[in-house]
Amino acid sequence: MPIGRTYAISLLGLQGAVVEIEADISSNLPAFVLIGLPDAALGEAKDRVRSAATNSGCALPPRKITVNLSPAALPKHGSVFDLGIALSALAAAGSVRAESIDRVLHLGELGLDGRLRPVNGILPAVLAASRGGFDTVMVPTGNADEASLVPGVRIIPVASLRDAAIWHGGDFEPEPVEPILHSVRDAPADDPGDLADVIGNAETVEAMLVAAAGGHHVFLLGPPGAGKTMLAARLPGLLPSLDAEAALEVSSIRSLAGLPVGGSLPTRPPFESPHHTATAAALVGGGSGLIRPGAAARASHGVLFLDEAPEFNPSVLDTLRQPLESGVISIHRANGVAHFPGSFQLVLAANPCPCGQYGARDSECTCPPSARRRYIGRLSGPLLDRIDIQFRVHRVTSAQLRVSHEQPRVSTSEARGRVVAARAAAAERLQATPWRLNSQVPGSWLRAPGVRLAHTVTAALDRALERGGITMRGYDRVLRVAWTLADLQGVTAPTAAQIGQALYLRRAIST
Repeated sequence: MPIGRTYAISLLGLQGAVVEIEADISSNLPAFVLIGLPDAALGEAKDRVRSAATNSGCALPPRKITVNLSPAALPKHGSVFDLGIALSALAAAGSVRAESIDRVLHLGELGLDGRLRPVNGILPAVLAASRGGFDTVMVPTGNADEASLVPGVRIIPVASLRDAAIWHGGDFEPEPVEPILHSVRDAPADDPGDLADVIGNAETVEAMLVAAAGGHHVFLLGPPGAGKTMLAARLPGLLPSLDAEAALEVSSIRSLAGLPVGGSLPTRPPFESPHHTATAAALVGGGSGLIRPGAAARASHGVLFLDEAPEFNPSVLDTLRQPLESGVISIHRANGVAHFPGSFQLVLAANPCPCGQYGARDSECTCPPSARRRYIGRLSGPLLDRIDIQFRVHRVTSAQLRVSHEQPRVSTSEARGRVVAARAAAAERLQATPWRLNSQVPGSWLRAPGVRLAHTVTAALDRALERGGITMRGYDRVLRVAWTLADLQGVTAPTAAQIGQALYLRRAIST
């Protein structure tokens, strides 16, 4: 009998490798042998495949079936190989055309009744198939809408193994079955509110505009009820809409995380706000077997908001230090390294002390100085050094509330227009470089001849560095914020005024 051969995808992070599935049937005693470094879930495929084939009416012969997953040295995880294993075995038995399955990549998990179950990670798997040169992919019916988001790939949805065999030339009578679909979950209401709802704190609102325009990270410090969460929730509304590439990446991460992906690409940046009891795996990603993205990866191209930041485990918070610098989340395992995008904007919010009242104008703090130091000290210095804007938020007073209706307030749409214009100015200035946002530009480039600002402009910043008020990393981050302020204010280069304002935005907590 000939060898049946088809293909599937093995995912490690968002990167996928094409796996060749070969099946051979010999005249030895009946057995099903699966080789090629399968994990536990994949190792159980031999029982799922044989039962599914029998219950679908296209039983495998009672002989020894050997299935090889190549490259053999590549670890393989999950049940997404079931459909490919079953069809390669049927091709080896002569039940379907071997040349037909050889041209198609197959993804899907089999139920014991022969129906195909939708699986997580279909979108990045189909993307990997497209990059691997495949233009036809067969998937479960429940994954069809998600898989169709990849342009240039023909998607063949099938509800059962029998339908897949018939499509590949199997001589079987069609039997309609009810396809298994993804469970429907109610999506949370996507209503972050308008920026015009924020009363008072005009300086903080302006700081959030600067953060949105340059892609800068923010630390908001203030007592309960000052509006920190309200401001953070409105930051995604200030960001420009996602382009096609970013939207596809956001959807791929959601697919791999097991979250619902609709039939169209998202247009608005994501917003993730994990609870302070989150573990390192929940925050950056991990898990056994198939490595899943954490909240930081799901927030890529959007906002990661950590409310009550000092309540997080300090070791968990420090896992963000590397992604904040590189923009990539790397999760190391013994058999490989999974990479996820980490281009999120981090917003930290914290009370100034355990009771939350330190520095409040209308309340008295009961915490001793040592307790206040320990509380904020849970946020490590190296982590805070990576935060561009560190601002203190104050409660709204009754006087501000009375005159709030008389003062002009900027709306989200108006603020987004300013942000888009500032980002366009930065992109035009950086068009000859690999960067598009001021927060992405390395300090060495900002301090290079031709771009470096005059000493008279950076005098205040130079003095802060000499006196130890900021680190060298902080020096470069102040320069980035200054360039963002220049873009927002429509000037070609920062002046001493923008440098002073950027320095204030970084040190406002201590003022």
